[in-house]
Order: sequence, then structure tokens, then C-alpha cells
Amino acid sequence: MCSCEERPRGWGRCAPSPALLLSLLLSAAPLGLLGEEARQVSLEVIPNPVGPPENLLHIRAVGSNSTLHYVWSSLGPPSVLLVATNIPHSVLSVNWSLLLSSEPTGGLVVRPKGSIQFSSALVFTRLFEFDGTNTSDMVADPPGKPYPPYCLADFSWDNITDSLDPATLSATFRGHPIDDPTRAFANGSLAFRVQAFSKSSRPDQPPRLLHTADTCQLEVVLAGAVPRGNCSLFRLEVATLGQGPDCPSMREQHSIDDEYAPAVFQLEQLLWGALPSGFAQWRPVAFSQKQGGRESALPCRASPLHPSLAHVSQSPIVRAFFGSQNNFCAFNLTFGASTGPGYWGQRYLSWSMLLGVGSPPVDALSPLVLGIMAVALGAPGLMLLAGGLFLLLGPKRYSEYQPIN
Repeated sequence: MCSCEERPRGWGRCAPSPALLLSLLLSAAPLGLLGEEARQVSLEVIPNPVGPPENLLHIRAVGSNSTLHYVWSSLGPPSVLLVATNIPHSVLSVNWSLLLSSEPTGGLVVRPKGSIQFSSALVFTRLFEFDGTNTSDMVADPPGKPYPPYCLADFSWDNITDSLDPATLSATFRGHPIDDPTRAFANGSLAFRVQAFSKSSRPDQPPRLLHTADTCQLEVVLAGAVPRGNCSLFRLEVATLGQGPDCPSMREQHSIDDEYAPAVFQLEQLLWGALPSGFAQWRPVAFSQKQGGRESALPCRASPLHPSLAHVSQSPIVRAFFGSQNNFCAFNLTFGASTGPGYWGQRYLSWSMLLGVGSPPVDALSPLVLGIMAVALGAPGLMLLAGGLFLLLGPKRYSEYQPIN
């Protein structure tokens, strides 16, 4: 059985320094709202007129002078295209005959092509499982004995139309392996819940990532599947398309404010190019309960990006839009550790990320933290100032003794 030792409080990789404290106090303006605009958002499941229904979801977010297109699909492995144009009337064109063929290039087109300012893709290729029972090193790779991975291109997915919710601008891709000899997913599923936003806000559940009208949120949930080990750790493989010969960059931001994600002071960002460009961002934390909280928080570790072609060619929508490009890179997200809470407790794992264009949203310091900082940094200064004024302006006492001369 795996150990259930309590994780030390504040398990983030580094604590905020005094220099960071002062710099954030001076820059506490709401930078995440700069350049924000409201958008008219629509969700559409694009029907296949030549065959059975296929899961192709188009999210179109129209601004005053631009349009964002998010195309999500479970044709092959779960994938998303992100396309940004500089006009408010660009449209997505789908050629189903090409898209479902063995050579799908040209099956997805955003018109007019000359309006495209940015385009890329994410492909969720494989789910790995490891037995971490005897693993004490949190950064070990692999984090335990590996089991055969689940190839997400070989999953069967529910009809996306059944979960489409225009009121919340959300939909869920839910699936399980077609071939499941151990019946691990007999009562379980892997779900990708997608949600768009028309304005800036943040969700009620941790990690409560700040989103804007320029972003779309993905929540990945593994629930009910029987783990193959006593202390199973899971890893999600993600592939992306680079903007040139090099891989996108991974950047880590630090904060002193953990109001929205207790004990998590980091924010991971995947950047496809110089800002403003496309980005993905997430907190390095997952949760082992539906009501996510500090007691159910799991560490989430991202590996460095590396060039890769494995399994990416299985995504028809990526091939349909980008053709024969081969500048793909991949990274892994590993959830949990052999100590503390884990998936094995309630057979539940959730993790969230944002995907968007422009400058990534940045959390301003909360009023509570600003108040604490003002008291902590301002009170000593006020006391010194009051003491100095008292010495200068207070009543003066004169000696009763007269000088000899």
C-alpha cells in the first residue's frame, strides 16, 4: 500500500522573496485586464451530411476587429485548433469528404486565409499509468513501474451534442477505450470539458484561473476507472505545433498571492512565440476530489518540450488544417506523488488549463493581500515617522540648573 504521509504545507517549489514582494506591491495594477474586449461567442457542433455524426465542435468568438476560432474534435485523439484572424467576419469551412479521407489536407479552412494572424494546435495523445508504490523521488522519470499506455486515438467518444450547453458555452467529450480487456473503464471515463467565455471572470472551483474573452478553458477529468496498481500515478502526453523550427517555450511565473489556489504560488505558461501570440497556461496542481481544495491537491509536473512526431499524425483535424507540417513538439504532465492524496482514494482526477491568444491573463493582487502588505510594510514606517515628529514637535524640557558663567 502507498504511504499517506502529510505533504508539507506550501509544497510549491519556491517561496516568494522580499524583492518579489516589493515588485509585486509596486505593480499591483490589474495587468490581466489590459487589452481586454468582450466577444460574441457561439458554439456549434458541425454536422456531417455524408455519414453518421462526428464530434466536431466549433467555438467562434467575435470581437470588434478580430475573431478567434477554436475547433475541438475527438476524430482520432482529442485535439484542438486555435486560429486567430484580424477581421470580425472570418468563417470556418469544412469539407467532410476530405476530412474523413486518408489524405485530409484542405478539409478544414478558415477564410479568408489572408486574415489569419496565428494558428496552432494541441493534441492529447496518450494517457500513461505508473505504479508509484515504491517511488520516493517525486521527480523520478518514470515515476514508477509503467503499465501499457492508453492511446486516446483508440477511444470511443460519446456524442458531443448530448453535452452541448449554450447557456454556459460548454461541451464535454467523454470516452473510454474501445479495447479494454481488464475492464478498467467498465464504470469509468476520461472527459475533456471545454468552455468558452464572453467576458473576464473566474470559476468558482479551484484552481480558479482568471479567464478573459480571449481564452477557452479545458478541464480534463479521469473518474471511475480502476487503477492497475495500489498507488497509481497518471501522466498525460500533449503534442503541439511549433511556429518555426524550434519548440514553443515553457515559462513559470511566481506570485505571493495564493488566495485562489491555496499553497500554489506558480503559474505555468506555454508560449508559441513572442507576445502577443498564442498561449496555454495552468496552475501546477490537480485535484483528487470533485470539490477541489487544499486537502485534495496533487502536484502537477510538466516535462520540457522536445521534438516529436509520435501519434500526432493520427489527428485528422490537424492534418486537415496544417497539411504535411512536421514541426511537432511534445511534453508530459504528471499528476500526483506516492505520498499524500491520490487518484486511488476516490478514483478521481481533474486538471484545468486555459488556451488563448494575446497576453496571458495575469492575476492582480487581491484586496486581502494588499491590505496585509500595506499593514506589514506601512506600520513600521508610520511608527518611525510618528516618533520623529514627536521628538521634533513635542514639548521641550529645560534643565533647572544655571550655567556657572
